[in-house]
Amino acid sequence: SSGESLIDTAKALKDRKAKRVYACCTFGLFTNGLNKFDEAYAAGILSGVLTTNLIYQPEELLKREWYINVDMSKYIALLIDNMNHDISISSILDPVGRINARVAEYKKHRASETEQFTIELDDM
Repeated sequence: SSGESLIDTAKALKDRKAKRVYACCTFGLFTNGLNKFDEAYAAGILSGVLTTNLIYQPEELLKREWYINVDMSKYIALLIDNMNHDISISSILDPVGRINARVAEYKKHRASETEQFTIELDDM
């Protein structure tokens, strides 16, 4: 909850030549304040810290350059809606279908970029 072990781990990763280190946690408590994280960011140890909005986040945290807020509002609303309508939440918890759809969308986009590039070259 203080973040010391997180920063120690980030230091170890940087010692092993990691280019960037982002820390992700569900509930960012920051019980000993934000100064250690400010220092780690300034020293290049941490590139950023991501936490969810599932716990109170003080304004001073939200203003930090290194802080990335992960908004879970839509996800929680979807869980509650499914539960209220007696619908399984397994599709929400298992992201494979959404990941496959995103990959297919990416491949389609890449194919159209390649096609445009080929057409432009052929027109020269």
